Amino acid sequence: MADLPRVFRSVFPGAPGDQGGGPVLSVGVVDGAIGGVERFASVAALFPHVAFETVGATWPDRAPGHVGILIVGVEATSAAEVDAALARLKAQSAGVRVVVVLRDADVTTTRRLMREGAADVLPAPVSEPALALCLERLLVAGGPTPGHDRRAGQVVALLKAGGGVGATALGAQVAAMLAARGNGLVCLADLDLQSGEAALYLDLPDAVTIADCLSSGPGLEDTPFSTALAIHASGARLLAAPREIVALETLGPAQADALMTGLRRDFALTIVDLPPVWTAWTNQVLHQADRIVLVTHLSVPHVQLVKRQLRVLASQQLEDRPLILVCNGLTPEHTASVSIKAAERALGREFDIVIPEDRRTMTAALNQGVELSAVRRGTKLEKAIGELADKVAATAPVAAARRGWR
Repeated sequence: MADLPRVFRSVFPGAPGDQGGGPVLSVGVVDGAIGGVERFASVAALFPHVAFETVGATWPDRAPGHVGILIVGVEATSAAEVDAALARLKAQSAGVRVVVVLRDADVTTTRRLMREGAADVLPAPVSEPALALCLERLLVAGGPTPGHDRRAGQVVALLKAGGGVGATALGAQVAAMLAARGNGLVCLADLDLQSGEAALYLDLPDAVTIADCLSSGPGLEDTPFSTALAIHASGARLLAAPREIVALETLGPAQADALMTGLRRDFALTIVDLPPVWTAWTNQVLHQADRIVLVTHLSVPHVQLVKRQLRVLASQQLEDRPLILVCNGLTPEHTASVSIKAAERALGREFDIVIPEDRRTMTAALNQGVELSAVRRGTKLEKAIGELADKVAATAPVAAARRGWR
Protein backbone atom coordinates (compact mmCIF):
# COMPACT_ATOMS: atom_id res chain seq x y z
CA MET A 1 0.00 0.00 0.00
CA ALA A 2 1.33 3.45 -0.90
CA ASP A 3 2.37 5.75 1.92
CA LEU A 4 -0.65 8.06 1.60
CA PRO A 5 -0.80 10.16 4.74
CA ARG A 6 2.74 11.52 5.05
CA VAL A 7 1.61 15.11 4.39
CA PHE A 8 -0.54 15.34 7.50
CA ARG A 9 2.15 16.31 10.03
CA SER A 10 2.63 19.65 8.26
CA VAL A 11 -1.10 20.10 7.62
CA PHE A 12 -2.16 19.32 11.19
CA PRO A 13 0.64 20.49 13.55
CA GLY A 14 -1.43 19.59 16.58
CA ALA A 15 -1.90 15.99 15.54
CA PRO A 16 -0.96 13.14 17.85
CA GLY A 17 2.76 12.81 18.32
CA ASP A 18 3.51 16.47 17.51
CA GLN A 19 4.52 19.12 19.98
CA GLY A 20 2.26 21.85 18.63
CA GLY A 21 -0.53 21.28 21.11
CA GLY A 22 -3.25 22.46 18.72
CA PRO A 23 -6.64 20.84 18.26
CA VAL A 24 -6.74 17.26 17.01
CA LEU A 25 -9.03 16.54 14.09
CA SER A 26 -10.82 13.22 14.46
CA VAL A 27 -12.50 10.85 12.04
CA GLY A 28 -15.59 9.19 13.45
CA VAL A 29 -16.70 5.82 12.06
CA VAL A 30 -20.08 4.18 12.52
CA ASP A 31 -19.60 0.51 13.43
CA GLY A 32 -19.41 -1.69 10.33
CA ALA A 33 -19.33 1.19 7.83
CA ILE A 34 -15.90 0.23 6.50
CA GLY A 35 -15.71 -3.35 7.75
CA GLY A 36 -14.72 -5.03 10.97
CA VAL A 37 -12.16 -4.26 13.63
CA GLU A 38 -9.21 -5.28 11.48
CA ARG A 39 -10.20 -2.95 8.62
CA PHE A 40 -10.76 -0.10 11.09
CA ALA A 41 -7.29 -0.62 12.54
CA SER A 42 -5.70 -0.93 9.10
CA VAL A 43 -7.19 2.34 7.84
CA ALA A 44 -6.33 4.15 11.07
CA ALA A 45 -2.73 2.94 10.76
CA LEU A 46 -2.46 4.71 7.40
CA PHE A 47 -3.09 8.04 9.15
CA PRO A 48 -0.96 7.93 12.32
CA HIS A 49 -1.31 11.68 12.92
CA VAL A 50 -5.12 11.73 12.79
CA ALA A 51 -7.34 10.35 15.56
CA PHE A 52 -9.90 7.68 14.57
CA GLU A 53 -12.76 6.64 16.83
CA THR A 54 -15.98 4.65 16.67
CA VAL A 55 -19.18 6.63 17.25
CA GLY A 56 -21.54 3.75 17.88
CA ALA A 57 -23.64 1.29 15.95
CA THR A 58 -25.84 3.92 14.26
CA TRP A 59 -25.46 7.33 12.72
CA PRO A 60 -25.43 9.66 15.76
CA ASP A 61 -27.92 12.51 15.98
CA ARG A 62 -25.02 14.80 16.77
CA ALA A 63 -21.39 13.93 16.10
CA PRO A 64 -18.90 14.70 18.89
CA GLY A 65 -17.63 18.26 18.57
CA HIS A 66 -14.06 17.24 17.77
CA VAL A 67 -15.09 14.95 14.88
CA GLY A 68 -14.51 16.67 11.56
CA ILE A 69 -15.24 13.71 9.27
CA LEU A 70 -17.94 11.11 9.83
CA ILE A 71 -18.02 7.80 7.93
CA VAL A 72 -21.41 6.08 7.78
CA GLY A 73 -22.89 3.10 5.96
CA VAL A 74 -26.13 3.23 3.96
CA GLU A 75 -28.04 0.49 2.11
CA ALA A 76 -29.16 1.82 -1.29
CA THR A 77 -31.90 -0.81 -1.69
CA SER A 78 -33.62 0.34 1.51
CA ALA A 79 -35.81 3.35 0.74
CA ALA A 80 -36.28 4.03 4.45
CA GLU A 81 -32.55 3.98 5.10
CA VAL A 82 -31.82 6.26 2.15
CA ASP A 83 -34.53 8.73 3.20
CA ALA A 84 -33.18 8.76 6.75
CA ALA A 85 -29.66 9.41 5.43
CA LEU A 86 -30.90 12.30 3.29
CA ALA A 87 -32.67 13.82 6.28
CA ARG A 88 -29.57 13.49 8.46
CA LEU A 89 -27.40 15.09 5.77
CA LYS A 90 -29.74 18.08 5.66
CA ALA A 91 -29.58 18.42 9.45
CA GLN A 92 -25.86 17.69 9.78
CA SER A 93 -23.67 20.35 11.34
CA ALA A 94 -21.80 22.42 8.77
CA GLY A 95 -18.51 21.60 10.50
CA VAL A 96 -18.81 17.85 9.87
CA ARG A 97 -18.14 16.30 6.46
CA VAL A 98 -19.97 13.01 5.93
CA VAL A 99 -18.56 10.16 3.83
CA VAL A 100 -21.23 7.64 2.89
CA VAL A 101 -20.20 4.04 2.17
CA LEU A 102 -23.09 2.92 -0.03
CA ARG A 103 -24.00 -0.75 -0.27
CA ASP A 104 -25.55 -1.88 -3.60
CA ALA A 105 -24.66 1.56 -4.91
CA ASP A 106 -26.49 3.06 -7.87
CA VAL A 107 -26.07 6.35 -9.71
CA THR A 108 -29.40 7.85 -8.65
CA THR A 109 -28.89 7.29 -4.93
CA THR A 110 -25.30 8.47 -5.14
CA ARG A 111 -26.37 11.73 -6.77
CA ARG A 112 -29.14 12.29 -4.22
CA LEU A 113 -26.70 11.86 -1.34
CA MET A 114 -24.13 14.17 -2.93
CA ARG A 115 -26.82 16.78 -3.67
CA GLU A 116 -27.92 16.78 -0.02
CA GLY A 117 -24.40 17.43 1.21
CA ALA A 118 -22.40 14.19 1.42
CA ALA A 119 -18.70 15.02 1.14
CA ASP A 120 -18.17 11.76 -0.77
CA VAL A 121 -20.02 8.56 -1.62
CA LEU A 122 -17.97 5.36 -1.92
CA PRO A 123 -19.43 2.07 -3.18
CA ALA A 124 -19.23 -0.85 -0.73
CA PRO A 125 -17.18 -2.86 -0.19
CA VAL A 126 -14.84 0.11 -0.20
CA SER A 127 -11.21 -0.61 -1.04
CA GLU A 128 -8.50 0.63 1.28
CA PRO A 129 -6.79 2.77 -1.41
CA ALA A 130 -10.10 4.39 -2.40
CA LEU A 131 -10.96 5.19 1.21
CA ALA A 132 -7.46 6.50 1.91
CA LEU A 133 -7.56 8.78 -1.14
CA CYS A 134 -10.96 10.09 -0.10
CA LEU A 135 -9.83 10.80 3.46
CA GLU A 136 -6.60 12.44 2.38
CA ARG A 137 -8.43 14.78 0.02
CA LEU A 138 -10.84 15.80 2.80
CA LEU A 139 -8.18 16.08 5.49
CA VAL A 140 -5.88 18.32 3.48
CA ALA A 141 -8.65 20.47 1.99
CA GLY A 142 -7.68 24.05 2.62
CA GLY A 143 -4.26 23.04 3.97
CA PRO A 144 -0.83 23.55 2.43
CA THR A 145 -0.84 20.34 0.43
CA PRO A 146 1.89 20.12 -2.20
CA GLY A 147 0.97 20.90 -5.76
CA HIS A 148 -1.89 23.34 -5.22
CA ASP A 149 0.09 26.11 -6.87
CA ARG A 150 0.11 26.82 -10.59
CA ARG A 151 2.80 24.41 -11.68
CA ALA A 152 2.35 22.94 -15.12
CA GLY A 153 4.37 19.80 -15.72
CA GLN A 154 4.61 18.07 -19.07
CA VAL A 155 2.64 15.10 -20.35
CA VAL A 156 4.02 12.55 -22.81
CA ALA A 157 1.53 10.12 -24.35
CA LEU A 158 2.72 6.58 -25.09
CA LEU A 159 0.86 5.32 -28.16
CA LYS A 160 1.12 1.78 -29.52
CA ALA A 161 1.04 0.89 -33.21
CA GLY A 162 -0.62 -2.33 -32.04
CA GLY A 163 -0.63 -4.70 -29.12
CA GLY A 164 2.53 -6.46 -28.00
CA VAL A 165 5.09 -3.89 -29.17
CA GLY A 166 6.63 -3.50 -25.69
CA ALA A 167 5.54 0.11 -25.13
CA THR A 168 4.65 -0.39 -21.44
CA ALA A 169 8.04 -1.95 -20.71
CA LEU A 170 9.73 1.02 -22.39
CA GLY A 171 7.55 3.45 -20.44
CA ALA A 172 8.42 1.79 -17.14
CA GLN A 173 12.15 1.85 -17.88
CA VAL A 174 12.12 5.45 -19.14
CA ALA A 175 10.21 6.65 -16.06
CA ALA A 176 12.63 4.84 -13.75
CA MET A 177 15.68 6.20 -15.61
CA LEU A 178 14.48 9.80 -15.51
CA ALA A 179 13.50 9.61 -11.84
CA ALA A 180 16.85 8.05 -10.91
CA ARG A 181 18.65 10.91 -12.71
CA GLY A 182 16.98 13.39 -10.37
CA ASN A 183 14.90 15.06 -13.06
CA GLY A 184 12.20 16.12 -10.62
CA LEU A 185 9.02 14.18 -9.88
CA VAL A 186 8.27 11.66 -12.65
CA CYS A 187 5.04 9.70 -12.93
CA LEU A 188 4.01 6.75 -15.09
CA ALA A 189 0.22 6.68 -15.50
CA ASP A 190 -0.92 3.29 -16.81
CA LEU A 191 -4.26 3.97 -18.50
CA ASP A 192 -4.33 0.73 -20.45
CA LEU A 193 -7.51 -0.13 -18.57
CA GLN A 194 -7.80 -3.74 -19.72
CA SER A 195 -4.20 -4.89 -20.20
CA GLY A 196 -2.03 -2.59 -18.10
CA GLU A 197 1.06 -4.25 -16.62
CA ALA A 198 3.15 -1.34 -15.36
CA ALA A 199 2.54 -2.30 -11.71
CA LEU A 200 4.07 -5.71 -12.39
CA TYR A 201 6.98 -4.26 -14.35
CA LEU A 202 7.85 -1.93 -11.46
CA ASP A 203 7.05 -4.51 -8.74
CA LEU A 204 4.36 -2.31 -7.18
CA PRO A 205 1.40 -4.72 -7.01
CA ASP A 206 -0.44 -2.70 -4.36
CA ALA A 207 -0.12 0.64 -6.16
CA VAL A 208 -3.11 2.97 -6.23
CA THR A 209 -5.01 2.44 -9.48
CA ILE A 210 -7.01 4.76 -11.69
CA ALA A 211 -10.07 2.75 -10.61
CA ASP A 212 -9.28 3.58 -6.96
CA CYS A 213 -9.08 7.27 -7.85
CA LEU A 214 -12.35 7.17 -9.77
CA SER A 215 -14.18 5.45 -6.92
CA SER A 216 -12.83 7.81 -4.26
CA GLY A 217 -14.85 10.80 -5.42
CA PRO A 218 -15.85 13.06 -8.30
CA GLY A 219 -12.79 15.34 -8.44
CA LEU A 220 -9.81 13.64 -10.12
CA GLU A 221 -8.06 16.99 -10.41
CA ASP A 222 -8.18 17.31 -6.60
CA THR A 223 -6.54 13.94 -5.91
CA PRO A 224 -3.17 14.49 -4.16
CA PHE A 225 -1.20 12.35 -6.60
CA SER A 226 2.25 13.41 -5.40
CA THR A 227 1.59 11.91 -1.96
CA ALA A 228 -0.90 9.19 -2.86
CA LEU A 229 0.91 7.23 -5.55
CA ALA A 230 3.28 4.35 -4.95
CA ILE A 231 6.97 5.11 -5.30
CA HIS A 232 9.41 2.87 -7.15
CA ALA A 233 12.96 2.43 -5.82
CA SER A 234 14.13 4.81 -8.57
CA GLY A 235 11.83 7.53 -7.26
CA ALA A 236 9.27 7.23 -10.08
CA ARG A 237 5.62 7.37 -9.07
CA LEU A 238 3.04 4.99 -10.51
CA LEU A 239 -0.66 5.37 -11.16
CA ALA A 240 -1.53 1.77 -11.94
CA ALA A 241 -4.10 0.26 -14.29
CA PRO A 242 -7.16 -1.37 -12.67
CA ARG A 243 -6.50 -4.76 -11.09
CA GLU A 244 -9.56 -6.18 -12.84
CA ILE A 245 -10.66 -5.69 -16.43
CA VAL A 246 -13.00 -2.71 -16.72
CA ALA A 247 -14.85 -1.17 -19.64
CA LEU A 248 -12.88 1.28 -21.75
CA GLU A 249 -15.77 3.71 -21.19
CA THR A 250 -14.93 3.77 -17.47
CA LEU A 251 -13.07 6.96 -18.30
CA GLY A 252 -14.62 9.84 -20.23
CA PRO A 253 -13.12 12.93 -21.88
CA ALA A 254 -13.96 15.19 -18.93
CA GLN A 255 -12.37 12.76 -16.47
CA ALA A 256 -9.30 12.41 -18.67
CA ASP A 257 -9.00 16.18 -18.79
CA ALA A 258 -9.31 16.43 -14.99
CA LEU A 259 -6.75 13.64 -14.55
CA MET A 260 -4.21 15.39 -16.80
CA THR A 261 -4.76 18.62 -14.85
CA GLY A 262 -4.00 16.90 -11.56
CA LEU A 263 -0.96 15.05 -12.90
CA ARG A 264 0.47 18.20 -14.51
CA ARG A 265 0.07 19.99 -11.20
CA ASP A 266 1.92 17.37 -9.18
CA PHE A 267 4.66 16.12 -11.52
CA ALA A 268 7.36 17.62 -13.67
CA LEU A 269 6.80 14.86 -16.22
CA THR A 270 4.00 12.33 -16.62
CA ILE A 271 4.24 9.44 -19.10
CA VAL A 272 0.74 8.24 -19.96
CA ASP A 273 0.54 4.67 -21.27
CA LEU A 274 -2.56 4.44 -23.50
CA PRO A 275 -4.44 1.36 -24.73
CA PRO A 276 -3.91 0.37 -28.40
CA VAL A 277 -7.38 1.67 -29.32
CA TRP A 278 -8.91 5.06 -29.98
CA THR A 279 -11.69 6.33 -27.71
CA ALA A 280 -13.03 9.78 -26.92
CA TRP A 281 -10.93 9.96 -23.77
CA THR A 282 -7.67 8.68 -25.34
CA ASN A 283 -8.17 11.35 -27.98
CA GLN A 284 -8.50 13.91 -25.19
CA VAL A 285 -5.25 12.71 -23.58
CA LEU A 286 -3.42 12.96 -26.90
CA HIS A 287 -4.65 16.51 -27.36
CA GLN A 288 -3.40 17.32 -23.86
CA ALA A 289 0.02 15.77 -24.46
CA ASP A 290 3.13 17.86 -25.09
CA ARG A 291 4.71 15.00 -27.04
CA ILE A 292 3.61 11.64 -28.38
CA VAL A 293 5.75 8.50 -28.45
CA LEU A 294 4.57 5.98 -31.06
CA VAL A 295 6.06 2.50 -30.57
CA THR A 296 6.14 -0.24 -33.20
CA HIS A 297 8.01 -3.32 -34.40
CA LEU A 298 9.73 -3.74 -37.74
CA SER A 299 7.42 -5.75 -39.98
CA VAL A 300 5.14 -5.08 -42.91
CA PRO A 301 1.96 -5.33 -40.77
CA HIS A 302 3.40 -2.98 -38.15
CA VAL A 303 4.44 -0.44 -40.78
CA GLN A 304 0.84 -0.44 -41.98
CA LEU A 305 -0.39 0.01 -38.41
CA VAL A 306 1.93 2.99 -37.95
CA LYS A 307 0.65 4.55 -41.17
CA ARG A 308 -2.89 4.07 -39.89
CA GLN A 309 -2.06 5.72 -36.57
CA LEU A 310 -0.38 8.63 -38.36
CA ARG A 311 -3.47 9.13 -40.51
CA VAL A 312 -5.71 9.20 -37.44
CA LEU A 313 -3.39 11.68 -35.73
CA ALA A 314 -3.60 13.90 -38.81
CA SER A 315 -7.39 13.61 -38.93
CA GLN A 316 -7.52 14.78 -35.31
CA GLN A 317 -5.31 17.81 -36.08
CA LEU A 318 -2.44 16.26 -34.11
CA GLU A 319 0.04 15.97 -36.97
CA ASP A 320 1.97 19.02 -35.69
CA ARG A 321 2.33 17.59 -32.18
CA PRO A 322 5.99 16.54 -31.58
CA LEU A 323 6.13 12.80 -32.33
CA ILE A 324 8.89 10.36 -31.35
CA LEU A 325 8.72 7.27 -33.56
CA VAL A 326 10.30 4.21 -31.93
CA CYS A 327 11.18 0.90 -33.56
CA ASN A 328 11.38 -1.50 -30.63
CA GLY A 329 12.85 -4.98 -30.25
CA LEU A 330 14.87 -5.00 -33.47
CA THR A 331 16.55 -8.32 -34.34
CA PRO A 332 18.64 -9.49 -37.31
CA GLU A 333 15.67 -11.65 -38.33
CA HIS A 334 13.55 -8.52 -38.69
CA THR A 335 16.05 -6.70 -40.88
CA ALA A 336 16.58 -9.80 -43.01
CA SER A 337 13.02 -9.49 -44.35
CA VAL A 338 12.33 -5.74 -43.99
CA SER A 339 15.09 -3.16 -43.82
CA ILE A 340 14.91 -0.06 -41.66
CA LYS A 341 15.36 2.11 -44.77
CA ALA A 342 12.51 0.38 -46.58
CA ALA A 343 10.21 0.88 -43.62
CA GLU A 344 11.17 4.54 -43.35
CA ARG A 345 10.50 5.06 -47.06
CA ALA A 346 7.07 3.49 -46.67
CA LEU A 347 6.33 5.70 -43.68
CA GLY A 348 7.69 8.85 -45.26
CA ARG A 349 9.82 9.59 -42.20
CA GLU A 350 12.72 8.16 -40.21
CA PHE A 351 12.60 6.37 -36.89
CA ASP A 352 13.77 8.63 -34.08
CA ILE A 353 14.98 5.72 -31.95
CA VAL A 354 15.76 2.12 -32.87
CA ILE A 355 15.94 -0.15 -29.84
CA PRO A 356 17.64 -3.55 -30.19
CA GLU A 357 16.15 -6.65 -28.71
CA ASP A 358 17.82 -7.94 -25.55
CA ARG A 359 15.12 -10.19 -24.24
CA ARG A 360 17.19 -11.69 -21.46
CA THR A 361 18.12 -8.36 -19.89
CA MET A 362 14.71 -6.75 -20.34
CA THR A 363 12.83 -9.80 -19.03
CA ALA A 364 15.07 -9.99 -15.97
CA ALA A 365 14.52 -6.27 -15.24
CA LEU A 366 10.75 -6.55 -15.62
CA ASN A 367 10.54 -9.74 -13.55
CA GLN A 368 12.47 -8.08 -10.73
CA GLY A 369 10.84 -4.66 -11.09
CA VAL A 370 14.18 -2.88 -11.41
CA GLU A 371 16.05 -0.68 -13.86
CA LEU A 372 18.07 -2.31 -16.62
CA SER A 373 21.31 -1.12 -15.02
CA ALA A 374 20.53 -3.20 -11.93
CA VAL A 375 20.58 -6.32 -14.10
CA ARG A 376 23.44 -5.49 -16.41
CA ARG A 377 25.19 -2.20 -17.04
CA GLY A 378 26.26 -0.73 -20.34
CA THR A 379 24.12 -2.83 -22.69
CA LYS A 380 23.07 -1.55 -26.09
CA LEU A 381 19.50 -1.83 -24.84
CA GLU A 382 20.17 0.46 -21.89
CA LYS A 383 21.93 2.97 -24.12
CA ALA A 384 19.06 3.07 -26.63
CA ILE A 385 16.40 3.45 -23.94
CA GLY A 386 18.54 6.18 -22.38
CA GLU A 387 18.40 8.04 -25.70
CA LEU A 388 14.65 7.61 -25.71
CA ALA A 389 14.51 8.98 -22.15
CA ASP A 390 16.40 12.07 -23.30
CA LYS A 391 13.84 12.71 -26.04
CA VAL A 392 10.90 11.99 -23.77
CA ALA A 393 12.14 14.42 -21.13
CA ALA A 394 12.98 17.15 -23.67
CA THR A 395 12.56 20.41 -21.71
CA ALA A 396 10.95 18.77 -18.68
CA PRO A 397 14.18 18.63 -16.60
CA VAL A 398 14.68 22.37 -17.11
CA ALA A 399 11.09 23.02 -16.15
CA ALA A 400 11.52 20.86 -13.07
CA ALA A 401 14.61 22.73 -11.92
CA ARG A 402 13.00 26.12 -12.46
CA ARG A 403 9.77 25.28 -10.71
CA GLY A 404 11.32 23.42 -7.80
CA TRP A 405 9.96 19.89 -8.41
CA ARG A 406 12.21 17.76 -6.22
